[in-house]
Amino acid sequence: MRVYNTIRRCRFDADEMTQQALAERVGVTRQTIIAIENAKYSPTLELAFKIAAVFGRPLNEVFKYDP
Repeated sequence: MRVYNTIRRCRFDADEMTQQALAERVGVTRQTIIAIENAKYSPTLELAFKIAAVFGRPLNEVFKYDP
């Protein structure tokens, strides 16, 4: 089971937001954002909602679950 995401694309669409800027906005480290983007770490539900909110997108546009 994996959780996939479109964070890299969302950051690009958001005036090429940096990983550091996203991390600061959601209250995690840059390393956490890197791990999530690379599907090495699945975020908590709360963090996933925060990330989606930063981009003004619904959760299911930013994260996809493949059982």
